[in-house]
Amino acid sequence: MTHRQILFIIFGLMAGMFLASLDQTIVGTSMRTIGDDLDGISLQAWVTTGYLIMSTISTPLYGKLSDIFGRRPLYIIAIAIFLVGSLLAGLATNMYELAVFRAIQGLGAGGLMSLALTVMGDILAPRERAKYQGYFLATFGISSVIGPLLGGLLSGQAEILGITGWRWIFLLNLPIGAIAMVIVLLFLHIPHTKRSVRIDWGGVAAIILTVVPILLVAEQGREWGWGSAGAIACYVIAPIGLIFFILIERYMGDDAIIPLKLFRSPTFSMATILGVLVGFGMFGAMMTIPNYLQIAAGATPTEAGLMMIPMVLGLMISSIVSGQIISRTGRYKIFPVIGTGLLAASFFYLTFVSADKPIWYVLIGMLFIGLGLGQLMQTLTIASQNSVGPRDIGVATSSSTFFRSIGGTLGTAVVFSVLFSRLASTLPAAFTNPTIVAGAQAAASDPAVQSNPANAAILQILTNAQSNPASIGDALSGDTSFLVGADSRLTLPFVDAWANATSTVFWVCLCVVSVAFLLSFFLKATPLRGKSALEESAAQDAADVAAGANAPVGSEARAAADAAEERLETDTAVQAQLAAEEMGALVLPDTRSTPVQRAADQ
Repeated sequence: MTHRQILFIIFGLMAGMFLASLDQTIVGTSMRTIGDDLDGISLQAWVTTGYLIMSTISTPLYGKLSDIFGRRPLYIIAIAIFLVGSLLAGLATNMYELAVFRAIQGLGAGGLMSLALTVMGDILAPRERAKYQGYFLATFGISSVIGPLLGGLLSGQAEILGITGWRWIFLLNLPIGAIAMVIVLLFLHIPHTKRSVRIDWGGVAAIILTVVPILLVAEQGREWGWGSAGAIACYVIAPIGLIFFILIERYMGDDAIIPLKLFRSPTFSMATILGVLVGFGMFGAMMTIPNYLQIAAGATPTEAGLMMIPMVLGLMISSIVSGQIISRTGRYKIFPVIGTGLLAASFFYLTFVSADKPIWYVLIGMLFIGLGLGQLMQTLTIASQNSVGPRDIGVATSSSTFFRSIGGTLGTAVVFSVLFSRLASTLPAAFTNPTIVAGAQAAASDPAVQSNPANAAILQILTNAQSNPASIGDALSGDTSFLVGADSRLTLPFVDAWANATSTVFWVCLCVVSVAFLLSFFLKATPLRGKSALEESAAQDAADVAAGANAPVGSEARAAADAAEERLETDTAVQAQLAAEEMGALVLPDTRSTPVQRAADQ
């Protein structure tokens, strides 16, 4: 394909990716406001994991269906589903409804992200892909900067046009999605050969049976009890689902939603494992840090959005630099090592956060998290795509994205479970610290503090805690708006407790990412191929035709092979002529011996 054709296709993909990436970043800094308004900040993990569960489960299904029906119709369907979920999320009346509607959004987002990478794998050679991915990284970077700002701005407004401010976070997707749909309809046109294969619905059901219990127990184990009947049921169902999944995938063979043959490649297997671990760390940071900035550091939603810029800058800088180096050298093994090493060092650095740490301390840690992630996101995808044949690009990309989403979903569930489990102990502990308690008591007895309306809610909580000390452990599991504008001496116990609980989360992320760092040394970096999947598929088809023409066959088979040769020669010549005309060149007739030889060479 010509550079101009590639740019038009990338333009269409960028529109859909902008929609999905904006939705991820715009919600993060707004979740505290949403949780306070719907009285359920401790339920925010359901809102996030509901989105991630559906996007995770649907990702490999999009890859398989797009292999059958083509990338374009599936991409259009993904945008439509995403917009329906956005409209419903904007109308939610409680956190459970919001979680369900976000799940519908996730069903669409699973296609928006994975199909964009799949199309890139179709039209670009692995070595060239890193260079063109700069366009996608720019899209992701812009949405990552705009998203938190928009989220903070919209959620900070009581009402806009008579509608609660945070609801516009989801309703804003509608006009953006309409523009994305038009762009995709106009520009996203790539060749597709329909293949007659079976759809692995059994594999989809087995994935759900495996993944959902794991996420449920990670999210609800704290409330159920890790040894409760519900938790034990999840422990039993998940392995059974995994066994069924392996058996079904073996039976389905090449038609499997995640063909087991992919794991015969050590590069694909290791890249998949690294993707799970990196996804855990990435979402652990992205979900934890905005809450820390708002609750522990006292930032407004808009300020928290601005404070995320160092992470975004680090991600963009390292992604662009590593992409250019990969494009020029064809080598990428060093980047997973450096990237996971930076992530591990960053999480270790952030384990020392506390209530008295200045804000710049956290910003430095965020910058290095971004520098680490930027070297991993595209590199692991390229490694996975490069390790399989051209006809498996779609399923390899969707499988790679699927396992990374598994890590992200599990990471989100685990970090919030750890966070609120720790708060149950760090909050009472803060109220046993003599220095903190003395300051809070002095503030509570100050007439100026008592007369300030901003302190009324927190004073009431402290009064209730005197009669029922156990109640203080749940003070931060619902509405945390009582901290906004209150005297710093009164909020210090809560801030200290949140900071200590967040430090524990960073320790968990450090352990997971450290494993990824050690495994990254065992990633076998195969040389990057110089042709795109479409080019390799065309060459393979030509070779198949040549083999058929040279084989001893009957008259009917010989006629079919000759017809295939003629079609292949004509199609290839037409494509070459069109490409040359766009470049202002002239294609001269080829005088080589046979149509098969000419087509195979082309």
